[in-house]
Amino acid sequence: MAPTSEKIAVLIPCYNEEKPIGLVVTAFKEALPGAAIYVYDNNSSDETVSVARDAGAIVRSEPQQGKGNVVRRMFADVDADIYVLVDGDNTYEADAVPRMIAMLKEQSLDMVSGCRITEIQEAYRPGHRFGNAMLTGLVATIFGRRTKDMLTGYRVFSRRFVKSFPALSHGFEIETELTVHALELRMPIADCDTAYIDRLPGSDSKLNTIRDGVRILRVIVTLVKEERPLHFFGGIGLLFAFVAMILGYPVVAEFMMTGLVPRIPTAVLASSLMIVGTLSLMAGFILDTVTRGRREMKRLAYLGYRAPGAD
Repeated sequence: MAPTSEKIAVLIPCYNEEKPIGLVVTAFKEALPGAAIYVYDNNSSDETVSVARDAGAIVRSEPQQGKGNVVRRMFADVDADIYVLVDGDNTYEADAVPRMIAMLKEQSLDMVSGCRITEIQEAYRPGHRFGNAMLTGLVATIFGRRTKDMLTGYRVFSRRFVKSFPALSHGFEIETELTVHALELRMPIADCDTAYIDRLPGSDSKLNTIRDGVRILRVIVTLVKEERPLHFFGGIGLLFAFVAMILGYPVVAEFMMTGLVPRIPTAVLASSLMIVGTLSLMAGFILDTVTRGRREMKRLAYLGYRAPGAD
């Protein structure tokens, strides 16, 4: 059992999880007897609310559809020292949470991710495995490799993580945003292997491999633009400059030999691309300075709270 000297909140976002939610609430009440269990319903059309309430959870609602909207509301409303975020589909191991909280406190971490371990194909489908590996690898290449399961729905957070997290995503992309937030502020984080089990019969996953994969990829691109503007706009600028040089080289070579510019449209196009490329590169430099200031402000907000386990 985890120590109860600090206030622990278990946050469970839910949408049509009538069958598993009672089991999830009961399991986490047993694993963390002193914790407050919050279920945030996201416009469920079944009996999710009544089942969760009967199981002993504190039930609230978020009318804006999407997991990101629910997480933003939960992080804003709930006051605690340690936060446990878990999906309401009963696929995550509640018995692992004391171990994850112990890691958070003993190592003064800000996020512990429950990395999914399973041999059940139906629980963690090959398409989801491949998509997770691809997207996690992409984020690791850009922002740093410090977690092996970026899209897990099972995490433990410190208060300073939660209260410094802007939460801008709407749907399942929130998992990517959580990871990038930790990587950008260079927070101490860790992984903890946890069992991942199949859903109950009649309980369907809300995740669509293709649709949500595209959304997550779009969020990664947006985060690169927002957090790495010099790389983003600089890369675009270099691409335009490269194309301009390919188009412009024959024009310049012919001018050097004959003193004539017979291909005026090509010359104008090459010059325009080079100007656009230069402007894009300059925009990258300017926005990089702005981003550094934003990152410093988030870092100061983060430092306004004590570390987990600190005296």
